[in-house]
Amino acid sequence: MLTKRIIPCLDVRAGKVTKGIKFKGNVDIGDPVDFARLYYEEGADELVFYDITASNERRDIMLEVVRRVAEAIYIPFSVGGGLRTLEDMRKVLLAGAEKVSVDSGAVRNPAVIAEGAKAFGSQCVVLSMQVQRVPKSEKIPSGFEIFIDGARTATGLDAIEWARRGEGLGAGELCVNSIDQDGARAGYDLPLTRLMAEAVGIPVIASGGGGSAQHIYDVCTEGKADAAIVASIIHRRETTIPELKRELNALGLPMRMNW
Repeated sequence: MLTKRIIPCLDVRAGKVTKGIKFKGNVDIGDPVDFARLYYEEGADELVFYDITASNERRDIMLEVVRRVAEAIYIPFSVGGGLRTLEDMRKVLLAGAEKVSVDSGAVRNPAVIAEGAKAFGSQCVVLSMQVQRVPKSEKIPSGFEIFIDGARTATGLDAIEWARRGEGLGAGELCVNSIDQDGARAGYDLPLTRLMAEAVGIPVIASGGGGSAQHIYDVCTEGKADAAIVASIIHRRETTIPELKRELNALGLPMRMNW
């Protein structure tokens, strides 16, 4: 089995790391550069940075914060929030990111996925999705619908079909954010993650609900995820990345040990 990745997520609002539950009630908790440096030093495999209000506010991402974070770490770094055009992607990569994460902008203009893949390579383009459970219907046969603008706007898109379309357009990776599980620390949405992993041939990152090493183990085995995003439990220092990796290694999940 290939090693699995643990990816800390920095949700950033007005230049500060923030955390909420189900995309609501966010509270600012610290400086993104400080968090990024700590997680890099602890052995994070990658880092994700989301400017969480950029899309809803229809503004560009905070490039200066991206630059400061990129200067503090030496691991793959993915950036998303408010990316709408090829030029937006270019600016983020020039600011120090290795990958761009497209979400609401890709729903509004799917061609940007193909444009990014052609210009920078599929390995640089992550299709991030905000997904919520809904009643199954002819329009949403999977029972999982895509939302945008920080989970504020329903799109009528079936999440599985959108994932397949994104892969076809050139996305090199999927990040599946469960709105229902976000911030709850009760475990990832295993059925959603497994459906995604079985629907596409590119890596799937599970996001939303990580509260323990067991949750990560479950989503990487039963859920077939290639990586898991963590936030609340490490932001609040309930555990650390080395502790999570040691526990997962003991459970039999292969991890990249950095110490």
